[in-house]
Amino acid sequence: MQLTLEFGGGLELLCDSKKIHDVNIELQNGEDKLTMKDLLSWVRTNLIKERPEMFMKGDTVRPGVLVLVNDCDWELSGQLDTSLEEKDVVVFISTLHGG
Repeated sequence: MQLTLEFGGGLELLCDSKKIHDVNIELQNGEDKLTMKDLLSWVRTNLIKERPEMFMKGDTVRPGVLVLVNDCDWELSGQLDTSLEEKDVVVFISTLHGG
């Protein structure tokens, strides 16, 4: 499944300072859909190069990370259970700032 992943607000620093990633994710055996929970696991394994604890806490994003799926807040679409479709755009933005 082809997706566009965008990282902002400093999260791009965890992914080799690259903000936009066009990725192709293979569905697991027997799976007919990809959920945000699946995507987050894939991102942690394949894209996050350092300090994954700055992006995730447990199996979800850390508090302070805004997640948009096709410009819609994922809290309105089911969070971890949100089903993704071909060519979806998922944006992760950190709203936390040091200081």
